[in-house]
Amino acid sequence: MAVLEVHDLSVTFTTPAGPLTAVNGVSFELEAGEAMGVVGESGSGKSVLSRSIMNILAGNGSRDGTVIIDGKNIDELSRRERKHFFGVKVAMVFQDPMTSLNPVKRIGAQITEGMTQHLGISKREARSRALDLMRQVRIPSPEERLQQYPHELSGGMRQRVVIAMALACEPQVLIADEPTTALDVTVQKTILDLLEELRRERNMALILITHDLGVARGRTDKIAVMYGGQMMEFAGAEDLFSTMGHPYTEALLDSIPDVMNPSHTRLTPIPGRPPDLLDPPDGCLFAPRCKYAQDKCTVEAPPLTPEWSDHMFRCFYPVGTPDGLEARRVNEGRGVTATGLSLDAEAVVS
Repeated sequence: MAVLEVHDLSVTFTTPAGPLTAVNGVSFELEAGEAMGVVGESGSGKSVLSRSIMNILAGNGSRDGTVIIDGKNIDELSRRERKHFFGVKVAMVFQDPMTSLNPVKRIGAQITEGMTQHLGISKREARSRALDLMRQVRIPSPEERLQQYPHELSGGMRQRVVIAMALACEPQVLIADEPTTALDVTVQKTILDLLEELRRERNMALILITHDLGVARGRTDKIAVMYGGQMMEFAGAEDLFSTMGHPYTEALLDSIPDVMNPSHTRLTPIPGRPPDLLDPPDGCLFAPRCKYAQDKCTVEAPPLTPEWSDHMFRCFYPVGTPDGLEARRVNEGRGVTATGLSLDAEAVVS
């Protein structure tokens, strides 16, 4: 049974320049113990998606669609129920621990506060549980750390504290939004190992938001690829890498540096810029940057097909298919796509 269900979720912000739809028609399900990666460029809607699930959108944001957590529609919760739902059933680890922690409160007070408020336990019991949580997240000398302030800890230690806070009320769903941002590589691995271990121990569903496709592949069961607020592709982690369907997914993978290449090898960036969501283009949002784009892509938005299957993608000319290969061959033959994107004529598909 799914512990998290998201159906046709859209988020729109009211701005002086007009409405901006940051998330558009996203649907997925997540079972207990399952991990899902959400990848895409900055501005693709990853963080807004997570905040809408947590019901912490900015005041100018509105959400449409349905979010069901542990069988309960979050829009049908009373004000009292919400107080004991978010942070308990579903919790979030934010990308910057320094802005997630109160700089003038001791670590112990910040971890125990949620437990006394949501679980109704005594301060003594909350402190005991806080010490256990500190040990679970591998923080040495937990008694001493509880008395310290955030600025007295390293970045990695602060992130562990944030994870401990998120786990304090034993959530069924944990959302980790870029949990290793600004941490060095060795600390990143430690934090990711910790999240994976805790997920398995607690049979907890995990949403891991990341820019790193390698992290998503190695740490999650399935991956959603976001672009312009839309889910462009959704598949099992290994399936996505072995049989990708969307040109944007292919472009993301092509842009990753290959350690086997000689030093100073030129990277392969994705041409162009993400779409202006205040004035999105007609047709496919990725068409202006897509090497496969045809005339149809400029006037018609492709649906996400096949909907609710194990592998979905939003493209008329999928990668590796006869239609996709022909579209790429036509574009490279003339040196330009239907949207005017210039191509390297030497890279003709064989």
